[in-house]
Amino acid sequence: MSANSPVKVRFAPSPTGKLHVGNVRTALVNWMFAKGQGGAFVLRIDDTDLARSTAAFEQGIEDDLTWLGLVWDERYNQSKRFDRYEEAAERLKAAGRLYPCYETGEELDRRRKVQLARGLPPIYDRAALDLTDADRAAFEAEGRKPHWRFKLEGRRVAWEDLARGHAEVDTTSMSDPVLIREDGLFLYTLPSVVDDIDMGITHVIRGEDHVTNTGAQIEIFEALGGPTPGFAHMPLLVGADGQALSKRLGSLSIAEMREQGYEPIAITSHLGRIGTSDPLEVGASVEALGEAFAFTKMGRSPARYDTADLDRLNAQALHAMPYSAAQERLAALGVDLGETFWNAVRPNLVKFGDVVDQARIVQGPVTPVIEDAAFAEAALGLLPAVIDETAWSAWTSAVKEATGAKGKTLFMPLRLILTGQAHGPDMATIIPLIGRERMVQRLKGGVA
Repeated sequence: MSANSPVKVRFAPSPTGKLHVGNVRTALVNWMFAKGQGGAFVLRIDDTDLARSTAAFEQGIEDDLTWLGLVWDERYNQSKRFDRYEEAAERLKAAGRLYPCYETGEELDRRRKVQLARGLPPIYDRAALDLTDADRAAFEAEGRKPHWRFKLEGRRVAWEDLARGHAEVDTTSMSDPVLIREDGLFLYTLPSVVDDIDMGITHVIRGEDHVTNTGAQIEIFEALGGPTPGFAHMPLLVGADGQALSKRLGSLSIAEMREQGYEPIAITSHLGRIGTSDPLEVGASVEALGEAFAFTKMGRSPARYDTADLDRLNAQALHAMPYSAAQERLAALGVDLGETFWNAVRPNLVKFGDVVDQARIVQGPVTPVIEDAAFAEAALGLLPAVIDETAWSAWTSAVKEATGAKGKTLFMPLRLILTGQAHGPDMATIIPLIGRERMVQRLKGGVA
């Protein structure tokens, strides 16, 4: 790969489930790296397991990525490329690098246990390489079908990892990887390498749990005569307590997060910046996140995924959202009460759906909280005839003069009576929206 080659990366999810926090982070970092350098992002659907892949999950992956703003430049289905994988497998067989093995899972397990008991590393002993044609015919006659392993060269494979720096894997310490199962199903590795070569992928970006696999995969790239891409292995996500993500949190799907009211820019800002030196703040856009991204900012420690941070970022995104961006969604919820209303209530939102409760303050019904009936009666008697943006200041000054209440003992009772809540939007802005008629009813203790 020449120094001036354009960046091209890929995200290759399996359509056997929904996209979750962990794999979306991988997609996002790939997208940010590519877009930050004017490169291309490839969506490659890993649907070689035809029995488990579904069209519904495939559509869900596309919907989630589109909602997050991670639009792809090219798209492929691996299920349409089996001929290329067969061709590559035949080349590896002809070169003596892909060989048939007939051991059952039970037999391999017994061998591993014997090796461990002897203090030996539990790697495949390559017994299948010693089989004669007659041995293989005998296994076939028994009804056994071979699985196919890639013969490693047994050497130190080194690369400069964008996230980890210099990295090496000794393939003598590894079992020859199975590339094709007994039932003929291609496992992930061979289709991935073939596609990376065919599609001109320049960088493979993934979690650090794949570091060991990289040694074998580089050997397969070389055996197929393809250029070897660059690699970046990111630290994995952990929970706020530094432990592995809980099953509940780790399996949180983007579809569920969308239903729960999280904003896409909050999700991408959170996943794109945790574990980096960038401040954990909402980005102006997902494109801006890409422009600011660099592996040099990424730490080596696991990235802490804390829903409290996500909630804070989500609130931050809503607090900055202009009415023009919110209007269609407000209308869909039946609470488009105008720009003044939106600007008044957005500082109180954590999720967009919270606006429904805020609209209830204006539209009712509100059950007033009256702790001092005499105070409420006095306030009612002093209510201005016209409720505009100046009314709150004039009214509270009059109530203060008449009752002697001030500060919290003045403002909090009025807020509780008029909104039923101890916290909420700026009262000077909200009471013109509530209107004098509803204010009167609430000051009298009526639900309005």
